[in-house]
Amino acid sequence: MAAAPSIAPSISGETLTAFLLRLADDHLVLGHRLSEWCGHAPMLEEDLAMPNMALDLIGQARSLYQYAGEVEGKGRDEDQIAYVRREREYVNCLMAERQNGDFAHTMLRQFYFAALMLPLWQAMMTSTDERLAGIAAKAEKEVAYHIRHAGEWVVRLGDGTEESTRRMKAAVEALAPYVDELFESDDVTRAVAEAGIAPDPSTLRPAFDAIVGPVFAEAGLEWVETPYGQTGGRQGRHGEALGFLLAELQYMQRTYPGMTW
Repeated sequence: MAAAPSIAPSISGETLTAFLLRLADDHLVLGHRLSEWCGHAPMLEEDLAMPNMALDLIGQARSLYQYAGEVEGKGRDEDQIAYVRREREYVNCLMAERQNGDFAHTMLRQFYFAALMLPLWQAMMTSTDERLAGIAAKAEKEVAYHIRHAGEWVVRLGDGTEESTRRMKAAVEALAPYVDELFESDDVTRAVAEAGIAPDPSTLRPAFDAIVGPVFAEAGLEWVETPYGQTGGRQGRHGEALGFLLAELQYMQRTYPGMTW
């Protein structure tokens, strides 16, 4: 039996597990959303690109779930953590579970998430947690492609036809209430930051804006301010869309318990 991973004395295993589950849930849920486009993308190139991005996200989720299971020490493997929890036990950000909508909405959602994760993974490449530093080194390369691919579509649609511009502007407005949650700070994020494991999300907003700003300028888009941001995902409070997503995502594992990836 493998020895339990050592945890820095400045952070508890429970806190590290909570942090890992947030990251993993973000990636699993968003990866599943992207996979829903397989066979439905507007062109063949995207029918290949979008499932590949989904595989990147789900692969990152798998690495994080494996580590979370080891740190948690309750004997749960990646499948049990990913597929046998209830809706309120998922702690993904609300943006990740948003329904795909049209192609513009999906691409902007992917661009926003990648613009958050690139500076996060880059900072975590020098994490005091060697396991996470290794995961970050691989993920950073993948998410850099996601930014480039999704960002190009944001520009193409935002500065395209009258119809594509209308749809991209509608996506900016629809997703605006979900952006601030990405940068929320709490006891978990502060403890992780103090231990040198990962930066607090609240410090990543300037890097996010530095990625999004030039793309919006090229696309002719304007940032939409919203006085009432949506929150609650990190506390397990979700919209009804996640329930439908989990019904599909968990079907095989609940119908045939013990299946593996």
